[in-house]
Amino acid sequence: MGMSLKVIVGMLVLILTLPTAGANAALPNTADPQNAAPQITPLPKTDADYQIGGAARPAPNVGIVVRDRKAKPVKGHYNVCYVNAFQTQPDEAKFWKTRRGLLLRNGGQLVRDTEWDEHILDIRTLKKRKRLARIVGRWIDQCAKDGFDAVEFDNLDSFARSRKLIKPRHTKRFATLLVRRAHRAGLAAGQKNWSNFDGTRIGFDFAVAEECGRYRECNQYWRHYGSQVIAVEYRRKDFRQACRTHSDRFAVVLRDRDVSKNGRRAWCR
Repeated sequence: MGMSLKVIVGMLVLILTLPTAGANAALPNTADPQNAAPQITPLPKTDADYQIGGAARPAPNVGIVVRDRKAKPVKGHYNVCYVNAFQTQPDEAKFWKTRRGLLLRNGGQLVRDTEWDEHILDIRTLKKRKRLARIVGRWIDQCAKDGFDAVEFDNLDSFARSRKLIKPRHTKRFATLLVRRAHRAGLAAGQKNWSNFDGTRIGFDFAVAEECGRYRECNQYWRHYGSQVIAVEYRRKDFRQACRTHSDRFAVVLRDRDVSKNGRRAWCR
């Protein structure tokens, strides 16, 4: 017995509008919070303290605290985790002794940053960058686990001390791996120095600018990052200069060069 045209059309509409199992499987469950990307929190508009040489009680005006990755964050503050990502730490010689193949050499001799007695990491090949990214990545993940909000990667400009063995392109490629790892961990990623490099192009969220007042570089960071900058000065006259020109734009702090626990601190007023 034949069906009327109206019945046939109705059945076709019903079939076309029913979702299939395959279609459902292909669609992400956007309502599931487990599928959501970690939220990156930007720097708040407040004073900052740079405490990488030792943890101290923050002054009442301070809302941002930068501390070494082995220190604990401060409750109720925006916490930045300091990671030496491009050079070794002097107190970690034992760790790197078993990983000497990842240290930069020139004619068989290890290349050092003589000012701070640190060896430079060899980031020239993809294989070594991946191995180093796994090491630094574990430090990043620990920063997130400990409760930090962000991470800054020190010695981004290590190529300048590498006897021309490391090129800026190597640095950018390695930094890109670190930024991605930080974002996966839910941390904002901070560019440390190298003022003429716009790190936002590879995903950096903020900058830590040492002595931008002294070298007249603060405007470069401002152009790249706007208010998302922490400026650290070590000479009072440079601090006053940075305060005059940029204290209404981003955080500026004066520290002693050793950034010691009980060392000098001042903020723009």
